[in-house]
Amino acid sequence: MTRRKQSRRSRPSRRSRRNSSSNWQATGWTAGLAAALATAIAGATPAASAEVLPDPRPLGAKVFQGWAFDTCHAPSLATLRAWNSSRYRAVGVYYAGRGRACASQPNLTVSWMRGVKSMKWRVLPIFVGSQAPCVRSANKKHVPIGSKPFSQGRAEGKDAVARAKALSLKKRSALYLDMEAYDLTKTSCAAKTLSFIRGWNREVRSRGFFPGFYSSAESGVRHVEQARRAGVHDLPSAMWFARWKGKPSLYGEPALAKSAWNPHRRIHQYKGNVDVTHGGRTLRIDRNKVDAPVAIIK
Repeated sequence: MTRRKQSRRSRPSRRSRRNSSSNWQATGWTAGLAAALATAIAGATPAASAEVLPDPRPLGAKVFQGWAFDTCHAPSLATLRAWNSSRYRAVGVYYAGRGRACASQPNLTVSWMRGVKSMKWRVLPIFVGSQAPCVRSANKKHVPIGSKPFSQGRAEGKDAVARAKALSLKKRSALYLDMEAYDLTKTSCAAKTLSFIRGWNREVRSRGFFPGFYSSAESGVRHVEQARRAGVHDLPSAMWFARWKGKPSLYGEPALAKSAWNPHRRIHQYKGNVDVTHGGRTLRIDRNKVDAPVAIIK
């Protein structure tokens, strides 16, 4: 099946893949992050140390541990039934957001969600909303974060929850905000993006859902980790990081402290844009290793 892929949604930028954590300090990103974080901290609740997130399971989360794929169009129930022969047991779906490449989702209905549940598949709901003004992907520049990023984030977080409820997702479900790779050297843009992310997280969390976050490991993920270390609040409950290096490593990601988003709060997207066939049905997918909250379907 031909897939119209999210524009570089999961692919780390060429610069990100080229730079290792050892030479990151030499790129000039340190100064950019410091300025962006200073702006964020000025409007944040003061904190004495890095935010520590507890095990989400006692808080009502449904945690899935195993293999997942995401694909631009939600596959049919027949395709998922054919894929029961695979090791995958969770699927990422682009359920809402003005930045989706695949806005038309004919399979994505309440009956689809309940059919997925009956087959014991799990769902990772992905919301592709407004993007950083300095987003690297040309195909995402038409949906920039505006002049009031925190309030805009809250408005889009409200929409994310409403759309999730319309698809029969219950409270304590995880909803993942997709923020494509952006240029951290642009300090004003980085600060605006972090403010939007925090607003989205606050709204989603206030409505009883777990706010997750997807981005490139060397972009949004590194940025949010630096915010966590600086004591910024309103950060994601779960981290879905893209680093395409062929092998999954949930707790070996160099952009994240080992204690951060641990336990049961990480997804590693380790390979992307691959054509895979199971049961005679072919999909173009990204591959993921998961130890994180998923949707809870009524």
